[in-house]
Amino acid sequence: MVVHAAFGGSTNLLLHTPAIAHAAGLRRPTVEDWIAVNRRVPRLVDTLPNGPHPTVRAFLAGGVPEVMLHLRRLGLLEESALTVSGETLGRVLDWWETSERRHGLRERLRRADGVAPEDVIMDPDRARSRGLTSTVTFPRGNLAPEGSVIKSTAIDPSVVDADGVYRKTGPARVFVREKDAIAAIKNPGAGGIKAGDVLVLICRGPIGAGMEEIYQITAALKHLSFGKHVAVITDARFSGVSTGACIGHVGPEALAGGPIGRVRDGDTIRVVVDRNRLEGSIDLVGEGGREFSADDGARVLAARPARPDLSADPDIADDTRLWAALQQAGGGTWGGCVYDVDAIVAALRR
Repeated sequence: MVVHAAFGGSTNLLLHTPAIAHAAGLRRPTVEDWIAVNRRVPRLVDTLPNGPHPTVRAFLAGGVPEVMLHLRRLGLLEESALTVSGETLGRVLDWWETSERRHGLRERLRRADGVAPEDVIMDPDRARSRGLTSTVTFPRGNLAPEGSVIKSTAIDPSVVDADGVYRKTGPARVFVREKDAIAAIKNPGAGGIKAGDVLVLICRGPIGAGMEEIYQITAALKHLSFGKHVAVITDARFSGVSTGACIGHVGPEALAGGPIGRVRDGDTIRVVVDRNRLEGSIDLVGEGGREFSADDGARVLAARPARPDLSADPDIADDTRLWAALQQAGGGTWGGCVYDVDAIVAALRR
């Protein structure tokens, strides 16, 4: 989790790390744990989509062990941990720091690209002076009581206020199928997505679609002139290429009874993402021309029935449906989508 924060890595790690912890018999990290780590660890790597450099330059600048050298100096690593080499992490980093391989890779970056390795993987002081901020923020609110995630550094700076906070309030456009959302994004006429909208894509989590990756939507918005003025909220996931104000992993997902499954077209949604404090919220704050607080919005959502069009993808395979049901009993998306046998057995006995 520490290395991920220093790199500003993919939000997919929110699935992998809890699953690894569960398999190892360790406590699975909570949203609070992720927030705490990302507040404590500075981002040191300036690669796409957060910065200008392609990922291969991070490799040539030294990759994971180079970042770990900086983290070690900050006292953020457990150096006695064993690695796959059979040596402790501290011993491996000692070797890396003076190795010919490290020297050769970094020299190749200088020679081939004319780029200083220190401009790709930075020490904390340089990173701070260049304005690098932690990558990931975990908004909650009445639409995501379990949490959600956004790669906040991927928000276009021109729509972020001077205090480092992204603020957006707009009407919800709700879709339960990705293809319908894509069609609305590509439609410049009536009924299409327009600047100021909040695109809400639901039924795309594990139960609805096997937790699909919705790159098509984020990519389409990135290359449209008005895309930076549209926010996306979804129970699906993103890959490392997510861009814009795109909030995923909303929990609980719509088909697991999450309040996001009660949002209606035209509802007023407020999104706040503080890129400095790594705090955020996504809330229903209005309906039918009436505005109200986030607390009142929670009560409105609780009183509503689920949308009648909530449904899993009709083409979802039976084994995926079974996996989705079992992982939900085992903790759901924020639990790593794992088979927690004790929890599953307890659910079957109820």
